[in-house]
Amino acid sequence: MSGTSGNLLATDAVIRCPHGGRATPAHTPSAAVLIGGRAVATAAASYIVTGCTHTVGGVPRPCVSVRFTAAAGGVTAAGAPVLLDTSAAQCLTAAFVPQGPPVVQAAQRKATAR
Repeated sequence: MSGTSGNLLATDAVIRCPHGGRATPAHTPSAAVLIGGRAVATAAASYIVTGCTHTVGGVPRPCVSVRFTAAAGGVTAAGAPVLLDTSAAQCLTAAFVPQGPPVVQAAQRKATAR
């Protein structure tokens, strides 16, 4: 894995923006690889953020998406790099302004392939 280490992320992993909003996949993922019976998260998925209450100078500037960058040359599932709890990511506003990395909770290691 090119020196990259971390735990695999399932698509239902708890991912939050730095301001408490919840990030979830924008579409139903492929189940080519499962983690504890749940689909593995890949860099091909788009993540949307809901519930971010971030403001700047009293003006709402909520996070609306998370963009993950998977390590080059790493493990893939259905042709897309899998995401780890250590994968680089950035929460973004609707104007694509970076607002900090997401907070990722509890990832699993055990994976099965179909």
